[in-house]
Amino acid sequence: MERVEYERMHAVEDRMWWYRGLRALAAQLLTRALSGSSAAGPVLDAGCGTGGMLLKLGPAVAGRATLGLEYDVLAAALAATKAGRPVAAGSVNEMPLGGGTLGGYLSLDVLCHGGVEPALALKEAHRCLGPGAIAVFNLPAYDWLLSAHDRRVHNVRRFTGGQVRTLLAGHGFRVLRSSYWNTLLFPLMLLHRLVGRDDAESDVRDYPRWLDALFSAALAAERAAIAIGIGLPFGGSLIVVAARDG
Repeated sequence: MERVEYERMHAVEDRMWWYRGLRALAAQLLTRALSGSSAAGPVLDAGCGTGGMLLKLGPAVAGRATLGLEYDVLAAALAATKAGRPVAAGSVNEMPLGGGTLGGYLSLDVLCHGGVEPALALKEAHRCLGPGAIAVFNLPAYDWLLSAHDRRVHNVRRFTGGQVRTLLAGHGFRVLRSSYWNTLLFPLMLLHRLVGRDDAESDVRDYPRWLDALFSAALAAERAAIAIGIGLPFGGSLIVVAARDG
């Protein structure tokens, strides 16, 4: 992303409904999966942006320390300051970590980025994770929904559940859970895409308090459904929990 997008993310990510909903869902699924895993080692937020997810996770999750990796040097510095956690500057395509050192791996809207090669990133994740370690991926859904916002943040691909399962299986991962989300708001998302201009600004911004509360409530309802094992059949995003095969 360009510096202006990182600065916008840093300014609003801790209060914007979408970021709060994503991080609550990812933390919920990650903590539950790690609690059932015997793999030791820290949890890496790979492509941690300006640190909002690291701040949400705190110093440890399910007894495992947390750390971050971010390609952009400015964003990495902002993340380390915001979260108070170690953050290295580097690429998910070639991570500065030893093999089998991680117990968990978090990838939130990273494989969709133009600067990331999904096959290389997954090969690196597999190398750095220990056997049975947990990986959580969040991805934007459906290529036909590529938008002005995607172009602003340099997203070049979106995914379906089937594509992600095939991709992960081909790189040594076993899918444990998969669900679309941002389902209740999907009709609004479609309308926004249909009427939005090609030169529209990024969707990352402050929303009126009442609208933010309404959108947050919709995501909370979806999170509760996913927590009890319901997989949502469609939505603007896709979240997947996987384990590294031995």
